[in-house]
Amino acid sequence: MPTLVRRLGLWSSIGIVIGITIGGGIFRTPAGIATRVPDPVLMLSVWIIGGLVVLCGALAFAELAASMPETGGMYVYLREGWGRPYAFVYGWAQAVLIRAAALGGISSVFGEYFLRVFGVDPAAHPDWADYLAAGAIAFAAVVNILGVQLGALFVGLSTLTKFGALTALVLLSFLLGGGHSGSWSHLASNGATVEPAVYGLALISVLWAYDGFADLSFASGEVKDPQRNLPRAIVFGTLAIIAIYVSANMAYLYMNPIEKVQSSRLVAADTMASLFGQAGAAFISIVVMISTFGSLMGSMLASPRIFFAMADDRLFFKPIAAVHPRYHTPYVAILFACVLGMAMVMTQTFEQLTDTFVLAMWPFYALSVAAIYRLRKTHPHLQRPYKVIGYPVVPAVFIAAAIYLVVNALIADPKWTSITFAVVLAGLPVYYLLFRQRAA
Repeated sequence: MPTLVRRLGLWSSIGIVIGITIGGGIFRTPAGIATRVPDPVLMLSVWIIGGLVVLCGALAFAELAASMPETGGMYVYLREGWGRPYAFVYGWAQAVLIRAAALGGISSVFGEYFLRVFGVDPAAHPDWADYLAAGAIAFAAVVNILGVQLGALFVGLSTLTKFGALTALVLLSFLLGGGHSGSWSHLASNGATVEPAVYGLALISVLWAYDGFADLSFASGEVKDPQRNLPRAIVFGTLAIIAIYVSANMAYLYMNPIEKVQSSRLVAADTMASLFGQAGAAFISIVVMISTFGSLMGSMLASPRIFFAMADDRLFFKPIAAVHPRYHTPYVAILFACVLGMAMVMTQTFEQLTDTFVLAMWPFYALSVAAIYRLRKTHPHLQRPYKVIGYPVVPAVFIAAAIYLVVNALIADPKWTSITFAVVLAGLPVYYLLFRQRAA
């Protein structure tokens, strides 16, 4: 029977972490965050706090990934830490909400910036952007079926392009912006008041932009020397992302008053337009297209491995565990994720997609990190080539942030949050009715 092969090295793994994470978030969410947090200092603080929270999570996930380098990542951590019902509910949430919302959100930004390259306003033609987004999801699925190395190559090339372009945007803004609309006064506090609940909702948007630090773990079964390469890739990749995200937001604010950032759906394009006119806007729009497509490619590479691991564990439909005899990829799982993503992008707005993803995903992030405490007691002899720095405080900080996020969402938006959690918890009766005996 064909099996998955370990083909991803350290640099490919770092490229996947950065490539998945730097998608559409840094180019699309600043407007919504500035609307919710209309003070420049507080707006930057959201990005810094979000980065520190994610770094705590990355340090914790590095221990989990190194000690259990198996395909499926979080699914495996939840299964070993808390039991099969928890793992199944996570997989169920990935199938019905999380993965489809992630693919839909990333591809939506691709479609919008694709239209912007040709001078078309995506707000005036939302259906066109949706069709382009669905086509991008389908293409990403085909490439990843043809081989994990081919998918990783696309991710790696796009990672170099978008990280380099963001760095150039930051440097050019501060070097040349003073002769255009740039001013350090744009970064000063304006005294605007922000309600704590609204600040929490802004943090949700920031965490969407930072999401991706754990996705490499889904493909752990295909990483070379995983106990060494997985923790390094997760931690180093996350540090690079925090640095470029905070710098990019400072550049946006330096070039644009926060009132302009609030009204700019495509803030990176507008920033470059201030420096170089339409040519600058077109250039950065092409970069964002490459960026979001690379993130989409990385997500399609990593996330279907969740469904593959579940099916291989008899907690999902058996055909999804099939491996292509020629390409050695989980092609049925990839096609399954593709269909889910295309359906979601055609029916939901970008804001709905991002909020749904974060609300459904972060409780499982918290449970996965909490599994570290449980596993150290129940599996004291588990090989741990890397142990989380700052234990037990660092994992606790991440868990506390996740709890705050969920409680704040229940207070600020109880209807949509309750619906999201109800759909997630519906996985429990599905498990006990259809899959409990099969798994046993």
